[in-house]
Amino acid sequence: MTSIERAPMYSFIFPGQGAQKVGMGQALYETSPAARSVFEEADDSLGVNLSQVMFEGPTETLQDTAYTQPAIMTVSIAIWRAWQEFLGASAPQPMAVAGHSLGEYTSMVVGGVMDFSDGVRLVRERGRLMHEASEARPGSMAAIIGLDEIVVAQVAQDAGVELANINSDDQIVISGDKMALARAMDLASARGAKKVVPLAVSGAFHSRLMELAQEGLTDAIDGITLRDPRFPVVANSTGAPITNAEQARQELLTGLCNCVLWKHSVQLMINSGANRFVEFGPARVLSSLVRRIDPGVEALTLSDPDSIRKVTTE
Repeated sequence: MTSIERAPMYSFIFPGQGAQKVGMGQALYETSPAARSVFEEADDSLGVNLSQVMFEGPTETLQDTAYTQPAIMTVSIAIWRAWQEFLGASAPQPMAVAGHSLGEYTSMVVGGVMDFSDGVRLVRERGRLMHEASEARPGSMAAIIGLDEIVVAQVAQDAGVELANINSDDQIVISGDKMALARAMDLASARGAKKVVPLAVSGAFHSRLMELAQEGLTDAIDGITLRDPRFPVVANSTGAPITNAEQARQELLTGLCNCVLWKHSVQLMINSGANRFVEFGPARVLSSLVRRIDPGVEALTLSDPDSIRKVTTE
């Protein structure tokens, strides 16, 4: 059997903040009982009509971090459960799961580390704390396209900012104080970056400016039950698998201030045998990054009933 013919080895991946859009998940709510139960559980757990905000907006409310984070988790879990419902007994189990930033929490729900009701409340609190931290210590983020990790790390050090996301070989996000970030963007351009893109975010996520949020998150995490994962959850902060509840707790506590090593996480899963990545989310964010990291693997996005029906397990 050639490598092309070998059986699929699945990794499930889950997006973070930025993938949201008004209307996401509504078709699933209307067609899938499994998905509908997820939206109803989110509404009940939060005590707000999150589903209505997701389906109808307004955009300004959905963009509020305290709504965005539980909304992204909810729609990702709804898609995953609708896919399971559609495939029934033939639904594949992943060899590993991973999520980008907020998506790491979703991956832990799928991996059995935490219940969905606990997870959706936890990410709402995470969003609230991140908003408070951003107001106390303002900052922002920017994507650097076309420079490798070593060069961007030097730019960050020279300007006084931090690496926030290593998404692929040539797409790296930096984070920090707004004045320092402006210096870093100028330095990156001077050193040959193809593009420098300021991101439309409300704070310097995945940097030390989030320390206030990290402190507040401790009580929230300690208030829920964490279990050993059913299958490995690849950690953002290390690019290594989490295999027990204590490792999961440490990752959740430190992740807000640490760089998301997405490229390293994907490479670990590929090196471990993964050849089919399935992204559960409203946009083709992570599947596009996977293809940039390694064009030789399959990367799919499930976002609605049509995409679920198209994906088989052959």
